[in-house]
Amino acid sequence: QVQLVESGGGLVQAGESLTLSCVTSGRTNSNYIMGWFRQAPGKEREFVAAISQSGAVMYYADSVKGRFTVSRDNARNMVYLQMNSLTAEDSAVYYCAAGVQSYFDHRTYEYWGQGTQVTVSS
Repeated sequence: QVQLVESGGGLVQAGESLTLSCVTSGRTNSNYIMGWFRQAPGKEREFVAAISQSGAVMYYADSVKGRFTVSRDNARNMVYLQMNSLTAEDSAVYYCAAGVQSYFDHRTYEYWGQGTQVTVSS
């Protein structure tokens, strides 16, 4: 069993930056693709970014490409999402997830954190 805990969410103004962190426990996170997803009220959960087990490969949603950076530290079982130039459209609950099958499809991720709220005021 893998437990994921996100942190770092909060309220920021448009144009500011925020870094989300996710710590895994139970099993080493180097076994898993790690993904970040978000869900705004009334909307479906959407892919934000993902990183391969080794950290060599990263994928981003078009809406965040160039502004967000995903990284991981397997020695510390940590995954990060650096978010720059935030806009109101980035407001959502952000979830960290671990899986082995797919980078983009949230339905294939096996383990999820509880989520952390990001609110961007315009």
